[in-house]
Amino acid sequence: QVQLVESGGGLVQPGGSLRLSCAASGFALRYYAIAWFRQAPGKEREGVSCIHDSDVSTYYRDSATGRVTIFRDRSKNTVILEMNSLEPEDTAVYYCAGKYWVCSSNPSEYDYWGQGTQVTVSS
Repeated sequence: QVQLVESGGGLVQPGGSLRLSCAASGFALRYYAIAWFRQAPGKEREGVSCIHDSDVSTYYRDSATGRVTIFRDRSKNTVILEMNSLEPEDTAVYYCAGKYWVCSSNPSEYDYWGQGTQVTVSS
C-alpha cells in the first residue's frame, strides 16, 4: 500500500523553526518528485517547495527563499522540509505529495498525498 506520512508539525513562536518529515512506504522515492504544499483556512492549497529525483530543488514562494530548505534522506526513504524564521502567515496544514519524476506547482498533478500536519506560528 502506497503511503506518505507527514510528521513534525506543531506550535512554534514567531521566528522559530520546524522540521517536517515526509516518510514514504509501499514505494521507493526514487523516480518520484516530492513536494510540500500548505493550506490555510479559507485559502487555496499552495506549493511551498519540491525536490526532483535528481535532488534538484524548487521553491514556489518568494517568501520561502532563504527560509525553507528541502532535501532527501534516501536511507530513510524520507523528504525533509526545514523551515526557519517562521511567521504567523506560515500557519497552515502542510502536506507532502508525490508524482512521477518532475516537480509541479499544480497540486492536481500529484498522485499521492499524506494526511497533513498542522503548523501553527503564534506567540
